[in-house]
Amino acid sequence: MNFALVGNQNCGKTTLFNQLTGSNQHVGNFPGVTVSSKTGAIRGLKNCMAVDLPGIYSLRPYSGEEIVTRDFIINEKPEGIINIVDAMNIERNLYLTLQILEMRVPTVIALNMMDEVRANGGTVDIKKLSEELGVPVVPISAAKNEGIDELVSVAYETAKNKIYPKRVDFCEQGPVHRCIHAVTHLIEDHAETAGVAARFAATKTVEGDKDIVSRLEINENEREMIEHSVIEMETESGTDRNAALAAMRYEFIEKVVAEAVKKPEESKEHKRSEKIDKILTNKYLAIPIFIAGMLLVFFLTFEVIGKILSDLLAMGIDALSGLVASGLDAWGVNAVVKSLIIDGVFAGVGSVLSFLPLIVVLFFFLSILEDTGYMARVAFVMDKLLRKIGLSGRSFVPMLIGFGCSVPAVMATRTLSSERDRKMTVLLTPYMSCSAKIPIYTVFTAAFFPKYRALVMLGLYVFGMVIGVLVALAFKRTKFKGNPVPFVMELPNYRFPSAKSVGLLMWDKAKDFLVRAFTVIFLATLVIWFFQTFDYKLNVAAASGEQSLLELVGRLIAPIFAPLGFGDWRASTALIAGFTAKESVVSTLGVLLGVGSGDLTDVLGTMFTPLTAISFLTFVLLYTPCVAAIAAIKREFNSGWAAALVALMQCVVAYAAAFAVYTVGSLITAARAFGAADIVLIAAVAALVVLDIVYIVRKKKQGKCVGCSGDCSACEKKNKADQ
Repeated sequence: MNFALVGNQNCGKTTLFNQLTGSNQHVGNFPGVTVSSKTGAIRGLKNCMAVDLPGIYSLRPYSGEEIVTRDFIINEKPEGIINIVDAMNIERNLYLTLQILEMRVPTVIALNMMDEVRANGGTVDIKKLSEELGVPVVPISAAKNEGIDELVSVAYETAKNKIYPKRVDFCEQGPVHRCIHAVTHLIEDHAETAGVAARFAATKTVEGDKDIVSRLEINENEREMIEHSVIEMETESGTDRNAALAAMRYEFIEKVVAEAVKKPEESKEHKRSEKIDKILTNKYLAIPIFIAGMLLVFFLTFEVIGKILSDLLAMGIDALSGLVASGLDAWGVNAVVKSLIIDGVFAGVGSVLSFLPLIVVLFFFLSILEDTGYMARVAFVMDKLLRKIGLSGRSFVPMLIGFGCSVPAVMATRTLSSERDRKMTVLLTPYMSCSAKIPIYTVFTAAFFPKYRALVMLGLYVFGMVIGVLVALAFKRTKFKGNPVPFVMELPNYRFPSAKSVGLLMWDKAKDFLVRAFTVIFLATLVIWFFQTFDYKLNVAAASGEQSLLELVGRLIAPIFAPLGFGDWRASTALIAGFTAKESVVSTLGVLLGVGSGDLTDVLGTMFTPLTAISFLTFVLLYTPCVAAIAAIKREFNSGWAAALVALMQCVVAYAAAFAVYTVGSLITAARAFGAADIVLIAAVAALVVLDIVYIVRKKKQGKCVGCSGDCSACEKKNKADQ
């Protein structure tokens, strides 16, 4: 048996899923965490699966997650539905419930957060609520694991005995009632053929759901009769079809709630949240507080806690590498095999593993911010800024996830209801610096900017966002003209972070990092080692890699990057390895330079200067995301060409930005060599050029030609070449 878990966002659906299955799914405090269905076996029931579907407010297909949920119920036909309802917001949650009941699937309502209702003086008449809705209602508290066993038992019996909802008609008279019944009779046979419940198909047809209408295969004559019924309903009710259906549902909900629910008073948590929000979402303080908080997170991660743990792990890896090398020498192992183990595995994978503590510590802090409900406020605050670049605050959620990994970030764009917003957000998400780049930043900042590591790190993250904003502005005026959809987002109450939830997120990131370290990065390291160790005749090359296959390939590509300041073939080779996984850049440099994780920062000075290091970091920050992220973009755009263009576009943007950084840095460096008089002369010439450009532009605006001070159109007719 398959049980679909369906409910609003922030209703405790994923928490319940974890209780039912024992699965370690991360529980988020903002929409977009569950962007596709998750499946797990229900504990205590044989051959029974729970499917955690995306949180939605309605079954109208406005956004990707609504389509995922609706199509799963229609196409996969689960044996039962567990509808999670937030008892603290019961009216809003029941709106979705009424639509689910119309689908004629065995359903049980899990009335969640009943502990909060009782704590705040509220009560629910479970028996009365069940009678009015026509389905079993089970009070639970998913967070405290209360009522879960009863819920599982009732859901199993309901599905096993095929107990369908007793009520699907929520209006007894009036224009809406007559319209729905008329349409139901018209499409009944079509609905049966299409495998869709007649009442559900009728309401969707009235709403104008194109997908349902196409499934029903209604002929033109029937369409005209349906449209006539709808127009008659709109005329009689004095409102449009969608508003009329919404009013019908809410009238029924209000009646049920009045009879079965004593509403709780405002909770202490909500009062506390209101007070905190006066500061954290303040018009003037919100963004400075957010930036200060992120700076503190970076400082603690890269300068204090994470740095100490990372250094200790690097020392351990180097010590283990030394012991293994001594053992191999004592056993007289072949030099090539020793090189594979020490220069390949330990220098490559080991150099990446040493940065695991940094990633775990960073996500420890981010998870706390998310779990308290603060990140939802950040999305709310960012809405005004994002609208200026053509997006809504909802786009901030995928971008925020992008700081962890671009793959789930791209998938999270499915929560956006507008196709325009979704595609635009997909294109911008890779500009958010993912956690895979942390090892690269850490190595280079430690080597060249040890006193300003946190500041440089934050600068890179901010620079990535600035470039993303500039790209968004370009898209807004060209490819994606128009306005973003209105932004509606639920702000959860502030809560103390859950140790389990924080631990799960840290474990997820650590596990993901370790899996990639011992799969993609491991394979990439072996390939790099092979190409560095052998020449084109498969003879062993020099220890430095000269005359190797890798050098031949690297030297072909190196001239491309010479204008950016890093024309060394080893740098270009490391960037190519980064296509597989960004951590491979560090592991490749470790292999090419023949050093372990602890010594890499000491030898980078032979390849880079501080200026070329900044240029290299700029390119790494902005160039194409890893293969997995490109594959995710391909899935979302349903086009390989589109994914290839995204990768190419990012490489072009990265090249232009790195070139600008290197050029400006070179000019500043050169300016220091000039005297004061030289600098004044250069500034004067630059000022004259700017004034000349301004003069020309102003003349053009006045419709005058600079050359003859006459009418431009007349001048153009006389001599286009001179003009």
